[in-house]
Amino acid sequence: MNQISHSQLTDPMDDIRESASSLLATRKPNYSLPQPFYNDARMFQLDIKEIFEKEWLFAGLTCEIPAKGNFITLNIGDNPIVILRGADNKVHAFFNVCRHRGSRLCVTDKGKVAKLVCPYHKWTYELDGRLLFAGSDMGANFDLTAHNLKPVNVKVASGYIFICLSDNPPEFEAFPAELENYLEPYDMENLKVAVESNVLEDANWKLVLENNRECYHCNGSHPELLNSLQQFDDTDDPLATPEYKALVERKQADWDAMKVPYALKYFGKRNRMTRTPLLDGTVSMTMDGKVACQKLMGRLTSPDMGSLRILHLPNSWNHFMGDHAIAFRVLPLGPQKTLVTTKWLVHKDAVEGVDYDITHMRKVWDATNDQDRVLAEENQRGINSIAYEPGPYSETFEFGVIDFVNWYSETILNNTGYKNTTLD
Repeated sequence: MNQISHSQLTDPMDDIRESASSLLATRKPNYSLPQPFYNDARMFQLDIKEIFEKEWLFAGLTCEIPAKGNFITLNIGDNPIVILRGADNKVHAFFNVCRHRGSRLCVTDKGKVAKLVCPYHKWTYELDGRLLFAGSDMGANFDLTAHNLKPVNVKVASGYIFICLSDNPPEFEAFPAELENYLEPYDMENLKVAVESNVLEDANWKLVLENNRECYHCNGSHPELLNSLQQFDDTDDPLATPEYKALVERKQADWDAMKVPYALKYFGKRNRMTRTPLLDGTVSMTMDGKVACQKLMGRLTSPDMGSLRILHLPNSWNHFMGDHAIAFRVLPLGPQKTLVTTKWLVHKDAVEGVDYDITHMRKVWDATNDQDRVLAEENQRGINSIAYEPGPYSETFEFGVIDFVNWYSETILNNTGYKNTTLD
């Protein structure tokens, strides 16, 4: 019998982990990352293993699976996932992988099923993942209970579905609890997705997030968005003007009267939420600043709710207004390929063509998403050059980018077993 050598037992990712930790440990504070983190296939695999297979991710919304048997699917790296509403009305998540020979069970983005049936050999699973049928050909002694679907950790918080692929998920309690408080006025179970878009960007997922975490580029790139958006989202912003601070004070008095939360909340560098006014005189992120939907969400009685901004690293940002909300999800597909999904949410009883017009509702963010795509792709093309070297971030305009890159660096170092002793 041939013996297995020590080298055959070594995790091939270990060399990548060591290389990444060395680069991150010597990274200059408040500078962008070394080139391999943006374009190298091995570093991309590290991101999948150490970030996307270990951290809590935004996956979808409970209003997308309102009834028993409704499901949505997504891919985390090479891992197909299915999320569904069970007979117990609970949200379940599983690896979308048959326990027979590994075929995907659900092959569409969304749908409704009575049972989960593998299209290959018809193995059949209950909505809670139990194997019900594998055929008589498996033999009299075949144990159905040993071949249930492999579960994925799932946490639901006020309509948001988060998943974690790790067997030992990190602590994740404070942010979901506060999310329940901030989203209570919107009655999330009674919303629906009015429309969604999927944009493929030829850029590393971190460049997509970096672009989102600053508005340094907004004046030169986002005329549609700046019809309504403030370039700062709280009075702690070092660039916040006296006029903005006065507007915040007036609007917060209104929100207090409505018992709607607005205070800026941080949960480390990973999560933040705050309600901030839109431009004075506008109530929604539309071309004219007027509502996109006549029917307001939840218990809200005024459309003038500013924007409740919610950040969840590594893969989501969100805007909640009085009339509609917008949820963004980022999924990495390759070292230089990222999927950005945008979902526009409205009250479930709102009627298209009566209460809202899809074209009007999505015009601002369709334009903004495409503009951001071009920015990220051009950023990627420049980074791929032999001329690229990490450049300095602005501590005033790009403090959000600094927080994201520091969070990323710290998470990689911690999850690979290397302690972070160099980052602020």
